[in-house]
Amino acid sequence: MRTPAVGPVPVPVAPRLRDRPSILHMDADAFFASVEQLQKPSLAGKPVLVGGVGGRGVVAAASYEARAYGVRSAMPMARARRLCPTAAVLVPRFDAYSAFSAVLMGVLREHATRVQPLSIDEAFADLDAGPVEGEDGAPALVRPPVDLRATAEHVRAEVARRCGLPVTIGMARSKLVAKLASDAAKPAGLLVVPPEDEDGFLLPLPVRALWGVGPATAAALDRVGVRTVADLRAQRLDVLVELTGQAQGTLLHAMARGWDDRPVEVTREVKSVGAERTFAADVVGRAEVRGALERVLPAALGRLHRSGAAARTVVVKVRLADFTTLTRSTTLPHPTSDEGPLRTAALAALEAAEVAAPVRLLGVSFHGLSEHAQLTLALDEEPTGEGATTGMSSDDEEPDGADEASAPTADGPVLATPHNTSPGMDVEHPEHGRGWVVAVRPRHIAVRFETAATGRGPQRVLPVPDEPLWLVGALGPDGQPAQQAR
Repeated sequence: MRTPAVGPVPVPVAPRLRDRPSILHMDADAFFASVEQLQKPSLAGKPVLVGGVGGRGVVAAASYEARAYGVRSAMPMARARRLCPTAAVLVPRFDAYSAFSAVLMGVLREHATRVQPLSIDEAFADLDAGPVEGEDGAPALVRPPVDLRATAEHVRAEVARRCGLPVTIGMARSKLVAKLASDAAKPAGLLVVPPEDEDGFLLPLPVRALWGVGPATAAALDRVGVRTVADLRAQRLDVLVELTGQAQGTLLHAMARGWDDRPVEVTREVKSVGAERTFAADVVGRAEVRGALERVLPAALGRLHRSGAAARTVVVKVRLADFTTLTRSTTLPHPTSDEGPLRTAALAALEAAEVAAPVRLLGVSFHGLSEHAQLTLALDEEPTGEGATTGMSSDDEEPDGADEASAPTADGPVLATPHNTSPGMDVEHPEHGRGWVVAVRPRHIAVRFETAATGRGPQRVLPVPDEPLWLVGALGPDGQPAQQAR
């Protein structure tokens, strides 16, 4: 039972908001799955699931074709397969996603001097911001546009032209409503909410749509009859404070009125934070490896806390004595900076790696960084610890820019075998060229030889290791090898 607030609750004053909807929120539609469909032409228009391909894997992203079957992100992959048995299930490839993300952010920065990335596939932009100092010390020369809608349409068209991806844009006079507008406009839409239309858009929305209102908070509000934003606005501030606490109640009161004067902040994009350690002597045994990870965690958590961000995905990197690198991850229901859930997630990811060989390096990194932690009640909504786990990785670097599970790719010439290969990985054959792994069997690997440039290609089943099939890095939107962000 929450202790009632002591004394009168001060009524907040409405902030002064801008007079036109010049804050833009851009979100790439089903980002991971869309990149996969673009780079694997045979999957265009078909259900695609990106995430862990193992028995304990979780869906990191689902194409809209898969969502039609009821599949959702964070769903156990086993359940998703039952709902959509025809879906292609692929491990994530963060080097490709990072390259596409760079194009998205680059287009926004050509249209606005203030761009605030929220994750690998979404960002805010302030189209009314004046010049800011560029990296070379000179002021940026982007001028505020006269026609906001035309600017947004041009952003969408440029993203499509440069990388072929659909994006959704919402525009409003606040970050809160701009984000809600983009949510409402998906997929591949544009919704502009001018100030005079704000109430008509905001009030009918379910309270669960508000940024940060989780299931438990929504359930608590439901118990007092609050189901829509209109219901929430009708509640007195003191009632909300008694129900959820001073800070949360005040925030709910403000969101119900569209009060949000937070600026779009220009910051260098931080895609992940973490720490890793190479051991003087190999660590042997599961208990010993777990203990070693516990000793790496404090440094990683310290860096996260200093960044002021919350994280949704925890990635554990394990480099074995033979230099094979495994990455496993756990994705939480909501971003958090709390040590307990993050530690539990890291240990779960390590357990998923099923390490049996000696270990020379361990790393922990936090991804899906957000300035907005989930709004929850004090004693509920403990993260489930479910997370997206991936197949084996031959990549020597951690997957920067990740907000889901890590993707295995190759760093240098690595021969593909059934033991280091998973569906979705990029491969190359000296005769057939580039392709991607469709399926892995004990003595064979099925590969479809195609890229975005070649169009739909043939599928072949190759005996391994008799056939020279190599793991290779992904391509970026320009068809050149993608370089992972560092």
